[in-house]
Amino acid sequence: MTGPAQAPTSPGRPLRVAIIGGGPGGLYAAALLKRLDPNREITLWERNAPDVTFGFGVVLSDETLGGIEHADPVVHEALRQDFVRWDDIDIVHRGVRHRSGGHGFAALGRHRLLEILHARCRSLGVELRFSTEAPHIDRLAREYDLVVAADGVHSTTRESLAHVFRPHVATHHCRYIWLAADFAFDAFRFEIAETEHGVMQLHGYPFAADASTVIIEMREEVWRAAGYDEIPPQESMERCAKVFAEALRGRPLRSDSSAWTTFRTVVNDRWSHGNVVLLGDAAHTAHFSIGSGTKLAVEDALALAACLTEQPDVPRALAAYEEERRPVVASTQRAARASLEWFENLRLYLRQPPRQFAFNLLTRSRRVTHDNLRLRDARFTESVEREFGCPPGTPPMFTPFRLRGLTLRNRVVVSPMDMYSATDGVPGDFHLVHLGARALGGAGLVMTEMVCISPEGRITPGCAGLYSGRQAEAWRRVTDFVHRQAPGTAIGVQLGHSGRKGSTKLMWEGMDEPLPTGNWPLVAASPLPYKPGGQIPRELSRAQLTDLREQFAAAAWRAARAGFDLLELHCAHGYLLSGFLSPLTNRRTDAYGGSLDRRLRFPLEVFDAVRAVWPAERPMTVRISATDWAEGGTTAEDAVEIARAFAAHGADAIDVSTGQVVAEERPEFGRSYQTPFADRIRHEVRIPVIAVGAISSWDDVNSLILAGRADLCALARPHLYDPHWTLHAAAEQGYEGPGAVWPAPYRAGSRRPRTGRTDAPRPRLSLSG
Repeated sequence: MTGPAQAPTSPGRPLRVAIIGGGPGGLYAAALLKRLDPNREITLWERNAPDVTFGFGVVLSDETLGGIEHADPVVHEALRQDFVRWDDIDIVHRGVRHRSGGHGFAALGRHRLLEILHARCRSLGVELRFSTEAPHIDRLAREYDLVVAADGVHSTTRESLAHVFRPHVATHHCRYIWLAADFAFDAFRFEIAETEHGVMQLHGYPFAADASTVIIEMREEVWRAAGYDEIPPQESMERCAKVFAEALRGRPLRSDSSAWTTFRTVVNDRWSHGNVVLLGDAAHTAHFSIGSGTKLAVEDALALAACLTEQPDVPRALAAYEEERRPVVASTQRAARASLEWFENLRLYLRQPPRQFAFNLLTRSRRVTHDNLRLRDARFTESVEREFGCPPGTPPMFTPFRLRGLTLRNRVVVSPMDMYSATDGVPGDFHLVHLGARALGGAGLVMTEMVCISPEGRITPGCAGLYSGRQAEAWRRVTDFVHRQAPGTAIGVQLGHSGRKGSTKLMWEGMDEPLPTGNWPLVAASPLPYKPGGQIPRELSRAQLTDLREQFAAAAWRAARAGFDLLELHCAHGYLLSGFLSPLTNRRTDAYGGSLDRRLRFPLEVFDAVRAVWPAERPMTVRISATDWAEGGTTAEDAVEIARAFAAHGADAIDVSTGQVVAEERPEFGRSYQTPFADRIRHEVRIPVIAVGAISSWDDVNSLILAGRADLCALARPHLYDPHWTLHAAAEQGYEGPGAVWPAPYRAGSRRPRTGRTDAPRPRLSLSG
């Protein structure tokens, strides 16, 4: 098919509908479309027989069930009669079981779900063609008004139109097999087994009064080391049953022809083409550890049916469907990716205290958080807090943290934010008010913007510096204010050099755009412009490297005299030192380029020079970009080694950011999207980390700290929106302890103002009868 197909019989709502794939998504779409318009002719093709399916239990959320109930009470009632419900999650690790309640699950057998949907489709008059391959997509698109491709993760429709849908399929590092046991777990069970070959995990949950789904998962290298790649499935099941004999109560495992496989994450740039639309796993997949494959497919069907009813024609309906579902699916896929990667990296967390390990597992996807887990099971959450060391009534974010001779009263950091408001590098009244206000706002640590070590090291003419005594005196005015008016709040300075990203306009005049006049020459690891057409920097000579090292040390000496409590060396975001670390920006052939050890050489020399003049009792941190988000750039594995090197040279913490190194980056944005990199560095290098990146709520901070994924959380935009973000977080949680002290003039505002009520959204699709 080369162009959009035209609806052959109906320019408006489709009357003839072809559905490819007889899984839950395709069947439910067929039933809804027929129920909405009994005049529709709907034909569904399924290559397998009606009693053939893969997998055992299906978990649906209360949210999804509510949508089904409003859209089709007949299906909902049939499901309700067969659902197994439970509230608890068990985490078993090193012989210790921890149970968390209040979660609310509903499951039934996949065979039974399909039987219910088969019956509903037949009762409505949908034509079901089992054991039959669907005609070619070109023919279906010509002969039908609408073609719904619900043909699964291996969708032939998607592959036939790959040039249009532009699929991206990623495989991952674990092998898993989908099995069943002939008894019912009394909770959703996660069990960890540390074997001679490596870590294995069991995911289990009931789907009938006498049956449970059991998924066994392990990393590829563990799977091979254990010999599962060389034995038949039956022997695999027997071995797995022995490994998890206690969880299975000595019972055997059974299969429905399942085989070991690797999960594939499917993302498509487009979901429709002409009158062809993708639905369910054909359009997107989400890892089974958050149980969302069937849920997403059913919700796709609900949204598609609603949009086809609401919109005047097929093109607009399919556009509305994709517009509605894409952000929901993207959010779910981010959560599923976080969960998937947590299990891939499970070995990192094995040494955590048992309750913290359980909390970490429960909050792995970032959808379950400290606050909603506390609402679901306050007793469990309080036990985790006690083990962590939270005093009674103290949220994790308000526990103190020590770095060298500095004790921070809470875990909140005002992240460095360039203000572009200095004159000749001198901070003025704006900086005093900006940083002073955020210090008064209760954060444990307030960081300056990147303060430059030389005039040529500035990003813009408005950047602040520490290359003169006048600048140091101006900074002393700021630090004195913070120490005098916000006692208990620390203030840190971030030192850096712009490298190839310098001599540009102020951010609001054109970010990263060269100055029209008054440019200064740029220097960098290699003569590569940041953007095409930008100024080409000079490659630094050995003599210039020595001069720069001395400039960093001189700026650090001034920072100490200016009264800063902490110093951070900026080795991220494509600036000078970051430019040495990334293979995309360091093309040198001398001792400062090539392997990672060589690329680290100059940043480490600078670190050592700064540490030598920085007071011994004051901590020093390093900000890095843990990935370049670009092919061939710094990887997460590289970031671990970079952090390890700085730790060996005396860094007290690593501030873990990502990207902004090359203009062609493709970041995977999302809530807390950079925290997995910090998490990995913390556990592999065993060094404190500062997590940054779309951490926007106090609930996120509490969750990350209590789970052990970060030691401190740095927030930027939330502090622009609300300079008193930390104090307001304390008020909203009813906390009044030493971790968040209101300045005396502000105490009258320390109670959270009352707010009006908000109403829940209406059901997405409601049908009568």
